[in-house]
Amino acid sequence: MSDDHADDSAADAEDGHHEPERETFSHDPIGHAEARAGMTVGELADEYGNAGVGAADLHEAVDVTESMFDDDVTVFFGLAGAMVPTGMRRIVADLIREGHIDVLVTTGANLTHDSIEAIGGKHHHGAVHAEGKTEREHDETLRDEGVDRIYNVYLPQEFFATFESHLREEVFPTLEEEGIVSIQRLTEELGRANAEVNEREGVSEGPGIAAAAYENDVPIYCPAVQDSVLGLQAWMYSQTSDFSLDALADMTALTDTAYYAEEAGAFIVGGGVPKNFTLQTMLVAPDAYDYAVQLTMDPKQTGGLSGATLDEARSWGKLEKDADNVSVYADATITFPLVVAAALERLAN
Repeated sequence: MSDDHADDSAADAEDGHHEPERETFSHDPIGHAEARAGMTVGELADEYGNAGVGAADLHEAVDVTESMFDDDVTVFFGLAGAMVPTGMRRIVADLIREGHIDVLVTTGANLTHDSIEAIGGKHHHGAVHAEGKTEREHDETLRDEGVDRIYNVYLPQEFFATFESHLREEVFPTLEEEGIVSIQRLTEELGRANAEVNEREGVSEGPGIAAAAYENDVPIYCPAVQDSVLGLQAWMYSQTSDFSLDALADMTALTDTAYYAEEAGAFIVGGGVPKNFTLQTMLVAPDAYDYAVQLTMDPKQTGGLSGATLDEARSWGKLEKDADNVSVYADATITFPLVVAAALERLAN
């Protein structure tokens, strides 16, 4: 060892500050989040930014959502899972009305439950199991009583009968005159009917997602509509009428929106078909998503699309290389309201 190196080592040993060279480490200490009475949801989200793990991810999701909700960004919103029956309906409808959603991709199930609420039905607080019964025994009792269970949410089956009548009286007849229509045309007519019946009957609950989309010219795409009561009823009606759905008809309008967007963002709640349908749109566009937020509970390790990271989507060309994106792995009924409220608070200030 040279005298110079020996002197340096001795000096480091004396002051106790010998630090190795680190390529990936940077000095950015974890702070300890504060939770206090009277703080706003935006302030809480800022505190999350001082912490690590999921809190840091949620804070980043607020940052990306704030940028995405800019007026110049075309926002594609993917909505999967039981978000409507679990109480997230109004948030989505308000985002549409406030101009933060330009394209909605969702499931037939969410549209079914949205319509049930629009025409006077209600979902109810329930239980996963009843005292003194196994979960199976509890569900057998619910079956006998005509109550459908979505985890801890109940829906009496008579509301499905009302929904079926709504479709046959208010929605399908108009579409039958048009013959073969796109799925987007079906969701548009559903929104119109929901809004009209909601107002005509004086329903206390708001007209909902499909109605908001109809009233604000926001297209709703539902590529797996067959996988729902809505799709099942559409098929049944088609058996005795000239009405039918063209599954490919929506692709042109959807891809045109992506093609001509100057900047685009994807906000994805859950996975499944809405997630993939939203992301794959950019495979036929000259550019890709500039912003993306994903709220999911599915793990990435299985290789399934629902849990796949948005970084993985970048490898497919669905996101720009320099896109701002984040995935938050937690129950979306918890994270979705927090992210939206915090982002909107920032935009309002």
